[in-house]
Amino acid sequence: MPAPANGHVVRVGAGPLRFVAVPIDVAADVPLTSLQGDTRPITEWVTTFQLALVVLDPYTHEAAWILPTAGRILNNFAEADCRTAFLVTGPPEDARQFLGPWVEELMVFTDEDRLAVKGFGLESLPAFVHIDQNHAIVTKSEGWDPTGWRAVATELARVVSWRRPTIPDPSDPAPFAGCPALG
Repeated sequence: MPAPANGHVVRVGAGPLRFVAVPIDVAADVPLTSLQGDTRPITEWVTTFQLALVVLDPYTHEAAWILPTAGRILNNFAEADCRTAFLVTGPPEDARQFLGPWVEELMVFTDEDRLAVKGFGLESLPAFVHIDQNHAIVTKSEGWDPTGWRAVATELARVVSWRRPTIPDPSDPAPFAGCPALG
């Protein structure tokens, strides 16, 4: 999907589901905290590789519905030239409990104060976010919008010369708008 000339949000699907197809600068000092407690500004996490994040609120049903899908998508890119990770809006112990075995397979960031969520300009979770090495959001999709998530995956796959996962997969949930990101 080509980026719009006006640099605004491109609506894909109906309702509040959104897909952004234009770069959005993220402040270099937006903090990302690893599950182990290492907090660094985003600019340090993207010095070598781009970042593919699935942002989840572990206290919502929607996050549980999308977890297997999100893990499958992130695993698809795990060996590509990008970092893949979950960003969980809760403390490390809640992230571990919510993600279960996924913490052994993929990188995990926590965002208990939702500073990264604010810095990324997210309004709805879950979200799939692709951030480049200049700490700009290349593409993102909020809520579970298979068309939007497929567009993010397609652009990420193009940039890192990798294969795009099937989205939606027959086992994926039906589309849903998600929950407020800062609520």
